[in-house]
Amino acid sequence: MTAGRVAARGAGRMAAMTTGSPSRADVNRRRILDVALAELLRDPDASMDQIARAAGVVRRTVYGHFPSREALIGTLTDEAVAAVAAAHAAGRAGVADPAESLARSTLAVWEIADRYRLLVALAQRSVTMQGIRERLTPVREACAEILRRGLEQGVFASPLPPRALAYVHEQTLFALMEAVNDGLLAAEEAGRSAAVTMLTAAGVPASHATALVAKLSN
Repeated sequence: MTAGRVAARGAGRMAAMTTGSPSRADVNRRRILDVALAELLRDPDASMDQIARAAGVVRRTVYGHFPSREALIGTLTDEAVAAVAAAHAAGRAGVADPAESLARSTLAVWEIADRYRLLVALAQRSVTMQGIRERLTPVREACAEILRRGLEQGVFASPLPPRALAYVHEQTLFALMEAVNDGLLAAEEAGRSAAVTMLTAAGVPASHATALVAKLSN
């Protein structure tokens, strides 16, 4: 390669970095992830070959970005957790009342979690629950803080300390996702049901929890 071509290539790379435009590799990686999510939600047993064909790339390209199916699912799970964390933060932002904060954050999280609920079920087989718990630590800690404030203010009532109760809430959400996946709970009702369940698990009377969630959902 001539010095001129080297300089031109370097200038191109610098221009891409300056303008912030994604490289072809980045575009391919993003497309693979988007297509993989759609394919895995359609068929949880979708292979890397199927994902490559759906993405319009060769198998080697997929493996160039993700060395294994587990690595691909792990990356999708990371993105799902990041989306859940952002939704949880947005739902509780600026809300002083612990009950309303818990309800709003649960409703916000469910909007994201409903999209990923089949992925979560798949990730539990590939990533392990311990891995998912570690990824969800910031969300769990934020939930524990809401519960701590509510318990101290007498809004909530539970024999469990805040962090333990946050684990109960987290596992309850996973269980509700599985209930929807198994056809035991209608997807369109699941978000409100989850919010009411979170509140009642924290000791809020069912009638008050139902009324609060109905108000926030309108």
